[in-house]
Amino acid sequence: MTSLEKDPAGGTTTATRPILEARNVSLSFGSVRALRDVDVTVAAGEITALVGDNGAGKSTLVRCFSGVHKPQAGEILLDGEPVSFSTPEAARAAGIETVHQNLALVEDLTVWQNLFLNRELTRFGMLDRKRMRTEAQKMVAELAVNVPEVTARVRRLSGGQRQAVSICRAAGFSSRLVIMDEPTAALGVQETARVEQLILKLRDEGHAVLLISHNFDQVMRLSQQVWVMRAGRCVAGRRTDATTGQEIVGLITGAIPG
Repeated sequence: MTSLEKDPAGGTTTATRPILEARNVSLSFGSVRALRDVDVTVAAGEITALVGDNGAGKSTLVRCFSGVHKPQAGEILLDGEPVSFSTPEAARAAGIETVHQNLALVEDLTVWQNLFLNRELTRFGMLDRKRMRTEAQKMVAELAVNVPEVTARVRRLSGGQRQAVSICRAAGFSSRLVIMDEPTAALGVQETARVEQLILKLRDEGHAVLLISHNFDQVMRLSQQVWVMRAGRCVAGRRTDATTGQEIVGLITGAIPG
């Protein structure tokens, strides 16, 4: 099923069924207007990129999607129905997971303990460690995550392996949308390639992925849809195969009006 979506810069774009939508979302902090009438859609089985300079509103919009902030105007829709997430836990319960830049991993815990942190499995009122280790191994195997073993402590993992564990945790609990904030910013070339393969695998398995990245080469290679933020507004939406990196940069800087 496809639908036509309004391009804030004019015209329409064709996309698959949206899972998540922001419609006329606005949010201010005191006199600072962080978001201004933002319209964005995120489709199932696609990688959607959200780009813009620092301070453009990307992180604020993501926090609205993930239950950290509530829009003061406009609405967020999940599967076409208005939703309001009062906490990040409420967003996760609806199937929206976020992989933050700081990864939110506990270094002194093992891989399996991090995967099930705050989601522990129990049996007869006791922690079912054996089952959690078994399930963690399945989760790691399904995504082909490159870690030594699920009993390894996170502090012994490389940056790419830690990122992979965080992605695995986000994808492993019936998530439908995985939001990734600069997932490869601190990684080398080889580890970046491995993480990008994980992102593509999530897409191929039907997850919606919202990618926030300053790496325009990565955005153009991985995404199917790009939304451009500038000064709190979404100034353009483009199908990736119908635009260029040069146009996206122009929209970000304002050299191309949006």
